[in-house]
Amino acid sequence: MRKSEVVAAEAVSYLNRAIAELRDIWEEIGISEEQRLERVCTVNMHIKNLLDMMVAEEEGLKERLLKSIALCRNELDTLCKELRLDPVEAEEGSTILQMEKNLRARVEVMLKQKRDRTQELKTLQEQDKDLCSILCTAPFSIDSSAVPSLEDLDRYRRHLASLTTEKEKRREEFVSRKRQIILLMEELDHTPDTSFQQEVVSEDEEAFCLSEDNIAALQHLLQQLEAQRSLNEAVCEELRSRILVLWERLQVPEEERVASAVHMAGSRAKIIKALQLEVDQLEEMKLQNMKSVVQAIRAELAVYWDKCFYTQEQREGFSAYYDEDYTETLLELHDAEVEKMKSYYEAHKDLFGAAQKWEENWKLFLELERKATDPGRFANRGGNLLKEEKQRAKLQKTLSKLQEELQSRVQAWEQEQEGPFLIKGQQFMEYVMEQWQLYHLEKEKEKQERQLKKSRQIEAEMMYGSTPRTPIKRRALGPHTPGKMRKLNGNSISSATPNSTVRSAFGGTIYHSPKSKLPPSGGKRELSKASRSESGSHVLNSTAATAFS
Repeated sequence: MRKSEVVAAEAVSYLNRAIAELRDIWEEIGISEEQRLERVCTVNMHIKNLLDMMVAEEEGLKERLLKSIALCRNELDTLCKELRLDPVEAEEGSTILQMEKNLRARVEVMLKQKRDRTQELKTLQEQDKDLCSILCTAPFSIDSSAVPSLEDLDRYRRHLASLTTEKEKRREEFVSRKRQIILLMEELDHTPDTSFQQEVVSEDEEAFCLSEDNIAALQHLLQQLEAQRSLNEAVCEELRSRILVLWERLQVPEEERVASAVHMAGSRAKIIKALQLEVDQLEEMKLQNMKSVVQAIRAELAVYWDKCFYTQEQREGFSAYYDEDYTETLLELHDAEVEKMKSYYEAHKDLFGAAQKWEENWKLFLELERKATDPGRFANRGGNLLKEEKQRAKLQKTLSKLQEELQSRVQAWEQEQEGPFLIKGQQFMEYVMEQWQLYHLEKEKEKQERQLKKSRQIEAEMMYGSTPRTPIKRRALGPHTPGKMRKLNGNSISSATPNSTVRSAFGGTIYHSPKSKLPPSGGKRELSKASRSESGSHVLNSTAATAFS
């Protein structure tokens, strides 16, 4: 049994006892039955009113709880929609009081979520407003009157994070370019002449709007200043080059060059002005020293002709080169011709350089070939002969490789320029083939000359016999210093030194049979041995003939 039921039973028992006590008291007092009935009715009325009142109060509490439950349910449904959450399901098996309490707690939680989201949205919007003011961008699109969802807030936070990153990036870009712009303006002596330029160089960096248009305009301003500086540098470089050329042509002394504006660094307007002033002065000096200047230009022109492999006919095509009437017009013609040749050479510098390299290697190859035909090279010591042979073999490979590379490059150049690439008035490959043909013709000519000389020598020997050599005396017989022993035809011959000559003991003339010329190649050591053996044999034969004659 519940405690409440026990307490109710006790209340009924207490009521019964109280009625019984009232009856006893009434009995002792002697109250009549009518009075007793009246008083019992009064007690009954009091108890009924009290209980009715209590029941009414509890019924009112029940009604309030049910009404609160209904209100909480409605509010929960509204909050779920606003917060974009799933609807709250009704609780099964809960009392009215517990249900009301739970629903009210849920309402408080959802209201707090609503307040937090609304407050965060407000904070994010304030940050967005500041960033949009700095970056000059449109605010984030979101319904301020509605409660934002968690996804909306997360997307808003990520958007602001990207804006913050972009702001820092643009700020760094602005600061860096501003520093460069200020330095360029100082270098160019440029004063900000527009409101935008004044905003850029202003000390208040926070006031500058970091919009995309402003950043692009900032980059454009920087490019303009860099272009102006490049232009000034080009002008200064051109003026400096002109001054150096005029110095050389006018033979300006070194002590006068030291104090020149050429040595001033930078490209400011005052430097350009100083350089231009010096050029004007040198130009005036040039007009006063026309002959020496023209001759200096002609020397420079000859250098470019050599670099471009011009033939004599091509050089004679510039008739002003041979004019002796030194006028300003002649000077202008020479200046124009030098500029033309200089531009032509610079445009094809790599190709001319490669052709010059081939020419140098070709001359070295011819020099080594000339040395190879020199009979005196076999008397060389120190291994130079072997080095020359290796160098000549290496040069042949280098020439072949250079020729192949040049052939492909010349073909590409001729296709691009739609004209032939000329070396000394010839197409390059024709020039190369002509050089090789001349080389082979020269080799053939040398070969024929050697054969003719040899045949004449043989005819002379057949007609007149061996060529006599200067008679030498044999050393007196007697003790001698032991030398090297060499065996010839089974006999031993002693010599005081390796290069000593065996002389006849009885005097007389020694004759040698003719020896053939050494071939251009072959081992020097083996040839020397064969020569010594043949020479020793002739000495022995001639000595024996003299002794027994």
